Amino acid sequence: MKLYGYCRISTRKQNIERQVRNILAVFPDAIIIKEIYTGTKFQGRKELEKLLKIVRTGDTIVFDSVSRMSRNAEEGFQLYEELFRKGINLIFLKEPHINTDTYKKAMGNQLNMTGDTVDLILEGINRYLLELAKSQIRLAFEQAEKEVSDLRQRTKEGIETARLNGKQIGQLPGRTYETKKSKAAKRIIMKHNQDFGGSLNDIETMKQAGISKKTFYKYKNELQIEQR
Repeated sequence: MKLYGYCRISTRKQNIERQVRNILAVFPDAIIIKEIYTGTKFQGRKELEKLLKIVRTGDTIVFDSVSRMSRNAEEGFQLYEELFRKGINLIFLKEPHINTDTYKKAMGNQLNMTGDTVDLILEGINRYLLELAKSQIRLAFEQAEKEVSDLRQRTKEGIETARLNGKQIGQLPGRTYETKKSKAAKRIIMKHNQDFGGSLNDIETMKQAGISKKTFYKYKNELQIEQR
């Protein structure tokens, strides 16, 4: 039986190591699976797909939170049930109440049948207990999906508010972003290239600036436009 820790971030700006630390703090022997993924559907989550192909009955997958398994409630719940039926143990550090062990206990705590008409009532209670467990699991995935949706909405509203207040969001149209390297290369072109009053031809200027032919003519064209 193997123990895996699945960590996922949605953008490269997020820090995946926090999830890794949280899992290893509780399960130091966990095999960590890292995934950087943008989107909400399972298609495209290559590392998760690989993991789902190799896990076997009795194996365990640990998630920092239910949102790392899925941000889509319906798909997340379906995957949960699929893995549960295969005998895969699922652990959610931030939502331990929906760990598969909890679900198993709900199934194991079924009331014993008596063999008479009371069984009709007991069967109804047993079904209720199972549905209650399922609803808690589904609710956790729905909450994760809602949190993502709310975050997107707040971000969208924040950007719109900033625009209404006259703040520039993102790069101005037609303006190019300049790095220190590009600025240095342009200074060399301006100072030494013959078209700007210098003594070097284009090839000599490229070598002096240490840039490619394509980049040189791009910078040269931008400088000529600026001087018009």
